[in-house]
Amino acid sequence: MIQTGLIQNVHDDLLTDVSYDFYGLHFATCSLDQKIKIWSLDESTGIWSVEDEWKAHDAAISKVSWAHPEFGTILASASFDRTAKIWEQTTYAAATELQSNAFSASQPASGGSSSRWSERATLVDARGTVRAVEFAPHHFGLKLANLQATISTDNHLRIYECLEQSSLATWQLSEEVDVTSLPIASQPSSHSVALGTPTHTSATLDGASASLVAQALQQTQSSLQGRGGLGNREADGGWCISWCKERYWGEVIAAGSGISGTIKIVQISPSRRPTTLLTLDPTPTGKSLAEGNTAGAVQGENDAPTPYAVTTVAWAPSCGRSYHLIATGSRDGHVRIWKVKPAEENDMEDDSGGTKWTASIAADFDNHKSAVGRVEWNITGTVLSSAGNDGRVRLWKATIGGVWRSAGSIGVEQTDDDDANMDENAAAVAD
Repeated sequence: MIQTGLIQNVHDDLLTDVSYDFYGLHFATCSLDQKIKIWSLDESTGIWSVEDEWKAHDAAISKVSWAHPEFGTILASASFDRTAKIWEQTTYAAATELQSNAFSASQPASGGSSSRWSERATLVDARGTVRAVEFAPHHFGLKLANLQATISTDNHLRIYECLEQSSLATWQLSEEVDVTSLPIASQPSSHSVALGTPTHTSATLDGASASLVAQALQQTQSSLQGRGGLGNREADGGWCISWCKERYWGEVIAAGSGISGTIKIVQISPSRRPTTLLTLDPTPTGKSLAEGNTAGAVQGENDAPTPYAVTTVAWAPSCGRSYHLIATGSRDGHVRIWKVKPAEENDMEDDSGGTKWTASIAADFDNHKSAVGRVEWNITGTVLSSAGNDGRVRLWKATIGGVWRSAGSIGVEQTDDDDANMDENAAAVAD
């Protein structure tokens, strides 16, 4: 049986992201109210309480990400104000000493915290709203990736590297690439259309902040002028990134942008420009391009689904597997699990000089019946959770035979029937 807890009134507006730290004893939340809150767990009582909170940006915050603890207690945030910021937790004494160099971000919360968060750096290269931010695996050093999405033609993936880890003040833009312009195959993929579901924003904004959000949500993409009706707004798209957790394959990142309905597997190399290893495309047309490093689902000739924007992607920890698992969630309500196989040692390069990666869909669920906002793996990559606009968090787990099935669901309003269904699903997965 799944045990749950409810925290009331977390923010003053819509919650946009939740991120646990490495040890699972703290988590950060962000919201349309422009604030970040840090929550800590009392292990003796199992109660979560606010440790720190502060106004972090001048517009709605879209994402937060923790760095590996070997670099300190560091948090990154992304916002609609077109910036990504780096925050570090310090004691009051240290914060006082550094006050001349950094902005003091928070005041002590009601719980009597003896720490505060200081702004160490602001990354301002984006020409649009920053929709995703994520630190690289720690073995690559203190690197940060963020994906900027605009209502015009930005869609840029930017990789930053910290040059001064002691102060966190200097970050170098090491890579900047337009995800939509990366080569994906020898042939162009099919057109994609996304259902219009405008983003709700009710945060109290004023001045330039309000205009930035309004501009981002209301203007149309210039590159899509020839396509009428559906999917012409930034609010219809999805922008997401997830790093490959395994060191062996180098710096590889999964990135999705716009309303294409696809995810690109991008390799970052210090000796050459970023390249696309593979494109995950669930449409039948995508399947027909599998030989060109594009993978897709097998469906009937007349069963051609409309590709919807991918809103979330999560790369599973490998844990000794010979293949990778990548989960995606889309605005069509589908949660897909991709089985991605890197190139074999005796077949490392194709005719174009790139490595041959292949992929297939291991599972495809539409239980949410509405847009999926987040997918996330557990620490071993064996259980996947997904959250959708249906107000439920659903769990997915593979059987011994490798068949993925539902392992239960969690809702704010839990009923006896839901508990019974979760027990039945858990028993089925165990069998």
